[in-house]
Amino acid sequence: MIIGVPKEIKNNENRVALIPSGVAELVKKGHQVYVEHDAGLGSGFSDAEYEKAGAVTADCNTVWSKSEMIYKVKEILAEEYKYLREGLIIFTYIHSNAHLDMTMELLKSKVIGIAYEDITDKNGQFPLLSPMSELAGKGGFLAALHYGQSVNGGKGILFNRISGVDTPTVSIIGCGHSGMGAAELAASFGNKVIILDVNKEVMDESKAKLPENVEFLYSNRENLVRCLKESDAIINCILWNKTRKDHLVYKEDLKIMKKGAMIIDVACDDGGAIETCRSTTHEDPVYYEEGILHYCVDNIPSAFARTASIGLSNCTLSYALQIANKGCEKAFKENKYLLKGLTCYKGKLTLEETAIKYGLELTPSCELFN
Repeated sequence: MIIGVPKEIKNNENRVALIPSGVAELVKKGHQVYVEHDAGLGSGFSDAEYEKAGAVTADCNTVWSKSEMIYKVKEILAEEYKYLREGLIIFTYIHSNAHLDMTMELLKSKVIGIAYEDITDKNGQFPLLSPMSELAGKGGFLAALHYGQSVNGGKGILFNRISGVDTPTVSIIGCGHSGMGAAELAASFGNKVIILDVNKEVMDESKAKLPENVEFLYSNRENLVRCLKESDAIINCILWNKTRKDHLVYKEDLKIMKKGAMIIDVACDDGGAIETCRSTTHEDPVYYEEGILHYCVDNIPSAFARTASIGLSNCTLSYALQIANKGCEKAFKENKYLLKGLTCYKGKLTLEETAIKYGLELTPSCELFN
C-alpha cells in the first residue's frame, strides 16, 4: 500500500503522525511511504531522517495524490477537501461529531474515514486516545502554572506548597488518563488536589497510584459546587457526549468561584461539560467569562510535539500495519476493535454519535462487514 504523511496545517499543530522508525517498519513490510517536506520538522525530525528510513519526501500535492492511505494527526481542514477522493483511506483523529462541514465532505467524497479516538480494545478502553490524553492532562496543569503568574495576567498564584502560604487547591473532573496526568503533576507540586469521578473502582485504582494530598470525591452536584467555591483551578478532563444538552458547570456557576480562579478545559468540547467552553488555539489560548480565565486549547499535546509524535506513532502503527497489510475490508472483519473506529465508508456514515447529533442517516458498520 502507498501511505502518505502530510504536514499538519492546523493552527500551531507541530505533531507528525509517523516518525522515521515507523516509516522503517512499514517499508520493511513492503509498503511505500510518502512524507511531505518538513512534515516532521515541528517534532524535530528532518527530511533526511525520513529518507534514511525509506520514505520518499515530496510536496503536498504528490503526497495526497499518490497515496492510498493518508496517515495524519488532526481532522481534515477546508484547504484539504480538494484532495479527498473515493476510496482514499483517512487514518487520523477525525472528531466528526465536532465538525459537520468536514463530515459532509468526507461523505460526499466517499472516502474511508478511520478515527483514532473511536478505536477500542478488549477492555473498552481507547488505546489511541490515552497517550495524548495523558499529555493533555499534564499540559493542562502546566497551563495553570503559566497563567497563574501575575506577568501572564493571573492572580499571582504559584501552584506549589510554600511554607507560611495557603496551599492552592486544584480540582480535577474525571479520573481517566488526562485526569491522572493532571493529578500526577498537581500533586507532585504539593497542591491540595481533588478528583471528582463517578466510578468507585477507577478511583480506588487511582488512589493507590497517587500521593496522600489527593482527595477523591464522588462526582455529584454538591461536591462539584464545593470544588467550584474552593478551587484556584478547575481542570476538566471528561469527554462530553455531543448529543447531550446539559452541562456540569454552567455559566451561572462561575459567579461562585474565587476571584482570579481559572478553568482549564482539557477535554475542550464546545458547550460540553463546561457550558462556557469554546475551543482556542496555542496562538490565542485564553479568554474570560464572568471574570474566570478559560484555557481551552484543543491540541494541547502539540506544545510537546516530539514527545507527542513519538507516543502517537508508536500506538497507531500496529493498526496502520493491519490496514496496509490486509486492506480495510479484511482488517475490519478480523479486528472488531479497529472497526469501531470507522467513521464513514464510501458515502455512508457509520458513527452513531455523529448521526444522532446532526440527524444524519446511519449505516451500522456491522451491516457493512459481517
